[in-house]
Amino acid sequence: MVRNVLGSLIALIGATAAVWSPFRPWYDGRHGSDIRIEDLFNGLTDNGATLFGSLVLPMVFAGLLTLIGVALRSRWLITLAGLVVLGFTILWMVRQGQSAGELTAGTHGLGVGVANALGGGALLILGALVMRGRARRVPADEDYDEAEAEPYYPPPDTWDPGHQPTQEWHPEPYRPTPATPPVEWGRDQRPPGPEHGQDDRPTRPTRPDWPAPPDGPEAPGTPGDHGGPTGPHRP
Repeated sequence: MVRNVLGSLIALIGATAAVWSPFRPWYDGRHGSDIRIEDLFNGLTDNGATLFGSLVLPMVFAGLLTLIGVALRSRWLITLAGLVVLGFTILWMVRQGQSAGELTAGTHGLGVGVANALGGGALLILGALVMRGRARRVPADEDYDEAEAEPYYPPPDTWDPGHQPTQEWHPEPYRPTPATPPVEWGRDQRPPGPEHGQDDRPTRPTRPDWPAPPDGPEAPGTPGDHGGPTGPHRP
């Protein structure tokens, strides 16, 4: 923004100097408004010129280009205006040198009008260089911050059904996990139930002087004889 303002100010100063230059002496006291445009292409003469048939016309045209360029913030229009001013001024200097044989500066030479035209054209080009120009408008669908843009990942390769892997995968057969019996918490602290009560039946006391019961077929209480003899001696 600051560059555009500064460049526009420099360009306006240059355009003002260029437009004012034809009303100042150009050579040997002759004003630029008295020099015909046709003489720039056919050779200079002493004939007078109308206001807009003289060097005033290209300078005013350059001033209008400058105003439009400043309004539109167009560097190209301002540069074109500077080239118009410099181009007509240099062309006149060539024709004046051919007509007079030489170019001199002073009372009977180049005047301040030429200096104003050359300085104005240079300021126009300088202002165009200082200006930044119009900012490029970004469409609504492209309005994003490049720093926050997501990285680009290339798409994955398409799967080729004809390409088979060299190794086949054989999954292991399913094996069910053995069931874990439920844990009964507090079983040791649970009181005995009626079906699992304590055995209160009297037991046979053991005495050290009692003989040990015989082993083998003579043992009492074997099944089938109710305590009697067994085998062939059985009645």
